[in-house]
Amino acid sequence: MAGCNPPGHRTPKSQGEWELKDNDVILRMTDITKSFGGVNALTDVSLSVNRGQVHGIVGENGAGKSTLMNVLSGVWPHGSFEGTIEFDGKTADYRSINDSERDGIVIIHQELALSPHLSIAENIFLGNERASHGIIDWNETNEDARVLLERVGLMEAPTTPIIQLGVGKQQLVEIAKAFSKEVKLLILDEPTAALNDEDSAHLLGLISGLRDHGITCIIISHKLAEIRAISDTITVLRDGKTVETFSMKDKDNSESRMIRSMVGRSLDNLYPPRTPKIGDEVLRVENWNVYHPVDTQRKVVDDASFTVRAGEIVGMAGLMGAGRTELAMSLFGRRYGTKISGRVFKNGDEVSTRTVNDAIDNGIAYITEDRKRFGLNLIGTVAANISGAGLSSLSKWGVIDLHDEAAEAERLRTALNIKTDTVVKLVGKLSGGNQQKVLLAKWLHTLPDVLLLDEPTRGVDVGAKYEIYGLINELAGEGKAMVVISSELSELLGICDRIYTISEGRITGQRDRKDATQENLMELMTLGGK
Repeated sequence: MAGCNPPGHRTPKSQGEWELKDNDVILRMTDITKSFGGVNALTDVSLSVNRGQVHGIVGENGAGKSTLMNVLSGVWPHGSFEGTIEFDGKTADYRSINDSERDGIVIIHQELALSPHLSIAENIFLGNERASHGIIDWNETNEDARVLLERVGLMEAPTTPIIQLGVGKQQLVEIAKAFSKEVKLLILDEPTAALNDEDSAHLLGLISGLRDHGITCIIISHKLAEIRAISDTITVLRDGKTVETFSMKDKDNSESRMIRSMVGRSLDNLYPPRTPKIGDEVLRVENWNVYHPVDTQRKVVDDASFTVRAGEIVGMAGLMGAGRTELAMSLFGRRYGTKISGRVFKNGDEVSTRTVNDAIDNGIAYITEDRKRFGLNLIGTVAANISGAGLSSLSKWGVIDLHDEAAEAERLRTALNIKTDTVVKLVGKLSGGNQQKVLLAKWLHTLPDVLLLDEPTRGVDVGAKYEIYGLINELAGEGKAMVVISSELSELLGICDRIYTISEGRITGQRDRKDATQENLMELMTLGGK
């Protein structure tokens, strides 16, 4: 890592010369409160980061980690939140990400911000071109990029298009880009979520090298073992609030401590009562494998097998990037992935789910996690959305019977208590909870025996959640086989009969409801793959 600063920039002191003191604070965020639509995503969060150290931030999905970093970096500008930020000894009132970058704060988001068809060098200096009188000096651009790539350990030609690189190498390009901006504080949001073990180890080694050369890092990750291995200090967030900050020098710095802090909340009475009536096996998936659709060497679902019985609600728990959605989408008509293999059985007989029509014909429905993008036509009516997945039952000779369509939509509107005065209302005019119920009605119209529900209560209020839980219970009571994917462990514990855990594409265990706790599920969810 010698000389990891970019060419032409300030040379850091050599390793061993940095005088790091516990009270040498480079960043102090105090009482940060950020609201969206009247709901607090952050409430009085405070964070102090010491210069030249790696500071880990952990918390469940939705805890506020990324929102806090977006506040810091100017994605959410000064004035859109409450609280104060001090960076490198002065008040930081950033109104854009350009402001924070000028001060040396660079954030690398989980979704990498690289242009796939530009070269490595072009991406590194995009917006910071090596140019004179408006003319780019390509020799200087490529040479400076080569030096930066060497310093992050990436032996690729600067002229290589980004699209030819795997995710691990793209992460290194992002870090090289950060070096070109004279970075003082590097923020990495889930940097190893999509990486294999080898790429993860290389990236963590690079982060450790940055610390050795005085660059401060904040790393957000669900991989608790990695956080413990790389961090000097760890802050835990839960429900948009700071729970605790502790040093890795503390005697109790275990993963168990982090897990207790991350999930330490009660379920209360948020879930309707239910007495399960579980019958015979309906769905069995054996040895299911899925590879990434672009990076075809990366396996995202690895030899997964699971079963669901009639009347049973089965949960799928996993951290961001674990492969839960990829598993469900690949099962439903192979809507995700490549080189898919494995077997699917319905009521004991092997069935094909190679296409969406195959899946529907075999009684399988998938309720997407992103209703606005993939599930609903927001400028279409309630009736048109409900009928969309099963038009053949409402049409003859390719012509839809609008009377039958309206009658079916009205039946499901009443059954699911969709709050709208008419089924010809545009779906985009409904609340999030009612949109979610329209999406559920769309698939109930196909008369499925198996429902794969991906984040069924995402983006809805507490009252609508309770109604959706009630609908899930009713469907299970009718003998449907239910699979619920959720980022909220409390939700899975509140409604499921059994819960599978997924980590790095592999099913790492299962727990019956009576034996499951947030702590033992989190332990299984943070196990590494093979």
